[in-house]
Amino acid sequence: MSESLTNLFGPEGALAGALPDFRPREGQLRLAETIDHCLQGGQDLVAEAATGTGKTLAYLVPVLLRGERTIISTGTLNLQDQLFRRDLPLALKALGVERKVALLKGRANYLCLHRLERHISEPELFDDVMDELRIVQRWARHTNSGEISEIDDIPSGSRTWPLVTSTQDNCLGSECPFLSDCHLVHARRQAQEADVVVVNHHLLFADMALKQTGFGEVLPGADTVVIDEAHQVPDTAMRFFSRGISAWQVRELARDTLAASAGAAGSLRLLQSPVANLRAALEQAVSACVDLPRRGEYSALRDCLDEFHVLSRALNDLSRALDPLAERTRDLSNCSDRAVALHDGLHAFLEGKEGYVRWFSSRQGRFQLNLTPLDVAAPLTELRERVPATWVMTSATLAVNGRFEHFTRRLGLDSAEELVVESPFDYPEQTRLWIPENLPEPRDPAHTERLLEEVMPLVRAAGGRGFLLFTAHRALQRAAHWLRAHTDFNLLIQEDAPRHVLLERFRTTPNSLLLGAASFWEGVDVPGQALSIVVIDKLPFAAPDDPVLEATLKAVRESGENPFTTVQLPQAVLALKQGAGRLIRQWNDFGVLVLGDPRITQKPYGRLFLKSLPPMTRAHSAAEAAEFLRERLAA
Repeated sequence: MSESLTNLFGPEGALAGALPDFRPREGQLRLAETIDHCLQGGQDLVAEAATGTGKTLAYLVPVLLRGERTIISTGTLNLQDQLFRRDLPLALKALGVERKVALLKGRANYLCLHRLERHISEPELFDDVMDELRIVQRWARHTNSGEISEIDDIPSGSRTWPLVTSTQDNCLGSECPFLSDCHLVHARRQAQEADVVVVNHHLLFADMALKQTGFGEVLPGADTVVIDEAHQVPDTAMRFFSRGISAWQVRELARDTLAASAGAAGSLRLLQSPVANLRAALEQAVSACVDLPRRGEYSALRDCLDEFHVLSRALNDLSRALDPLAERTRDLSNCSDRAVALHDGLHAFLEGKEGYVRWFSSRQGRFQLNLTPLDVAAPLTELRERVPATWVMTSATLAVNGRFEHFTRRLGLDSAEELVVESPFDYPEQTRLWIPENLPEPRDPAHTERLLEEVMPLVRAAGGRGFLLFTAHRALQRAAHWLRAHTDFNLLIQEDAPRHVLLERFRTTPNSLLLGAASFWEGVDVPGQALSIVVIDKLPFAAPDDPVLEATLKAVRESGENPFTTVQLPQAVLALKQGAGRLIRQWNDFGVLVLGDPRITQKPYGRLFLKSLPPMTRAHSAAEAAEFLRERLAA
């Protein structure tokens, strides 16, 4: 197929004829040919394809031409929609082939007709959200997909959404009176019949676990699995293989158990006392957790352990009370299964497990207890072996200094082929990199204000048009306070509005600066002159108070390796590459990247950060960087 790929990706090929903005790129063809070669030989591939490569078409074309059953997994719902609604149709049209394609999301993204009907018929209980429930009801009459993202009139954090979507716990399954019209069932059926299924990472792992436990199979068996935004996979897998229990889950179990008992004669008499005991035990546990820090490791719970043991016994008592009633109704069966799962999860947390770290998060006593594996390579390898497919993992940020060990070791990908594709953009011409001199150390309280003073000439030269990216929310708030007092820019602050709203305001409102932390370092795309400056305040080393990181570093140290060079440094390099990648998104973009951390020039490891960035031309002063911006904006 290599010759045909050369033609397809060439200046006179089908892609150029169908896509008005298409440009032949050597790296894109190389990536497509490597993917095709791996698919032919059944060889897994790990590929870093820098911004501008066009990696989406590079994997879609060989996949669609081969016609084998393929799962494509993306990092976010937005990327999932973009791939399914824009990229796939364009590729199919350009290639002139027909393939069945399907989009599948987690159940929380689909309307549950049963729960909508149930809650809208109880206005006395849900009066505060009845207007929103009516909006959902009107939309439900004409939606085809049932995807709740189609509704723009209800805030994403509204308590309406849990009322009109289902969970695995409260789904009635085959006993649901709306089964024949169920949007989730339809989406799963389409996925099982499709040649190409577009999912997201969390759903992919969830389905692989379903296959492992034998409870069902959401996704079809595949010949090929393409993981886009693969840099997210290690952390996603770590979260997925964690076990946990939260105060919210226990509270919901108690409420649902009483509701379920109303539908089975005699059940309430048997369940009322164990539910009351469970609620009392939960309130005692919540009260004991009120003074806990926001997160911490197991040893910090020493003053709460008695309450958690009481809660464990209360869950066990409720489980034993539910067991003989489970066959009466589907709702009681669900509650019985949940009680067992929550008791087992809490018991596992209290007992601990070799190779796992126990940690918690808490806000005003509302606790979440987590048992998280330090190594996901073994379970991931086992899961991949259960899916006899060729795995293609690609992202713009996987390699550190051109090497993949940090990524492949975490996932157990010892025999995968590796490829690095450089960006086609002319970074030396399109960009400048400025590292201010004489800034305080990153820990110095004056660091944020001094950095802002240094970058103001650039920001004013660009008329705003800047992202200010921070490694900590505290620094972000200090920066917002300083900017309000010293400038008249339109400030867009993370958490003041949803991310997509802030980005739209940034694109359309002149003289804007957007201040963001972690969620704005990746997956944010603002091409053109709207974004001309990216300022990164510090090298993005992970927070030292992360219990999982602390345990990981301890395990690495005990194995005889250096935790800084093995874990912390590679993770920070990849995070910096993600943040810097916001600056240049297309051929005619230009801009200045400012790194405000003096360690990048003062510490030996700083060279690794610089080598991992695109080849930007260094500016030696704020005046030089500002002049570059003025010249480009005037052109």
